[in-house]
Amino acid sequence: MIVGVLKEIKPQENRVCMTPSGVDLMVANGHTVYVEKNAGIGSGFEDSLYIQAGAEILDRPEQVYEKAEMVMHVKEPQPSEFDMIRKGQVVFTYLHLAADLELTKALLKTGSVGIAFETIQDRHGGLPLLAPMSEVAGRLSIQQGAKYLERTFGGRGCLLGGVTGTSGARVLVIGGGMVGIHAAKVACGMGADVTILDMDINRLRYLSEVMPSNCRSLMSSPALIRELVQKADLVIGAVLVAGARAPKLITRDMLSFMKKGAVIVDVAIDQGGCFETSRPTTHRDPVYEVDDVIHYCVANMPGAVPLTSAIALTNVTLPYALKIANHGWKDLCRQDPGFASGVNYVGDHLVCRPVAEAFDLPFTRLESIINAQITAERPMLDTIHMKEERCHG
Repeated sequence: MIVGVLKEIKPQENRVCMTPSGVDLMVANGHTVYVEKNAGIGSGFEDSLYIQAGAEILDRPEQVYEKAEMVMHVKEPQPSEFDMIRKGQVVFTYLHLAADLELTKALLKTGSVGIAFETIQDRHGGLPLLAPMSEVAGRLSIQQGAKYLERTFGGRGCLLGGVTGTSGARVLVIGGGMVGIHAAKVACGMGADVTILDMDINRLRYLSEVMPSNCRSLMSSPALIRELVQKADLVIGAVLVAGARAPKLITRDMLSFMKKGAVIVDVAIDQGGCFETSRPTTHRDPVYEVDDVIHYCVANMPGAVPLTSAIALTNVTLPYALKIANHGWKDLCRQDPGFASGVNYVGDHLVCRPVAEAFDLPFTRLESIINAQITAERPMLDTIHMKEERCHG
C-alpha cells in the first residue's frame, strides 16, 4: 500500500503521526511511504531521518493526497484539505466527529473512508489508540492547572501542594478513566487534596485500591458535583463517552458558586467539552474567564509535548496502520470487530452510531457496506440503496 504521512496544520500542533522508526517498519513490510516536507520537525524528527528510514519526501500536501491510498494525520483534516481527499481514500487519524457537524458533512462529501483513532477498541472494550494521549493530557491537565492557579496568571494564588503549615489545593477530577486517573496521580504526587468521581462502582473500587491516601473516590451525581465545585480550586473534566459528545456536567450557574480565581481544565473539549461554558482554545491563547473562573480548554493538549506524544502515538497506531496496509480495511474489519468500531464513515454513509445520533443524521450498518458486492462498473457505495440501508439512530 502507498501510505502518506501529512504535516499537521492545526494551530500550534507539533505532533507527527508516524516517527521515522514507524516508517522503517512500514517499508520493511513492502509498503511505500510518502512524508510531507517538515512533517516531523515539530516533534524533533528531521526529513533526513525519514529518508534514511526509506520514505520519500514530498513538498506539498496535495502531492501526498494525490499519491497515497491511505493518509495519516494526528488531528482531523482541516478545511484547506477537504478538496484534496479522494473517493475511496482511507483517512486514518483522530476525527472526533461528534463535536463538529460541519467537519462531518465535509468528510462525507469526499467519498473517503474515515477511520478514527479514538473509537478503535481492543478485545476488552478499551480504547488503545486514545490511551497514550489520554495519559499525556491527564498529566498535563494538572501541570497547566497548577500554573494557572498562580496569581500571575489570574488564579487564586495557591500552590497546588501547599507547604508546611498550609493546606494543599483542592482538586476535583470528574471521570475515573485514563485521563482522570493520571490527572489524580499527578495531583496527589504534588500534595493536593484530591477527589475523583466516577459512575462505575467497580472502577471506584479499583481507584480506592490504587490511589494514594490523599485521594477520595466517590460516586458521581449532579448534586455531588454541584457541592464539590464550590470547594474546589482546580476542576479537571475527564469524562469520555466513546465516539459521542461529552455530557455537560458543570453548568453556567455553577460557576457563580465557585471560588474567584479557580481553574477548570476541560480535557473533553475534543468531544464538545463537559462544561457548559467551554469553548476550544489553542496553546497560543489557552485560557479565558467566565464569572471569574479561569477556563483552560486547549483542544490538542498533547501537542505541547510533541516528542513524547509522537513516540507514544506511533507505538499504538503503527500496528493498526500496518494491518490496514497488509490486509485492507475491509478484511481487517471482518477479522477484528474492535477495529471495525473505528470506522466512522464510508463514502457518504455514517457508520458510527454515536456520531449519527449526535446530529440526528442517517446511520448505516457497517456490515451492509462490507458485505456489499463490489464491481468495477458499480462502485460499492452506489450499490447500497439509501432507503434500504439507512435508519435513524
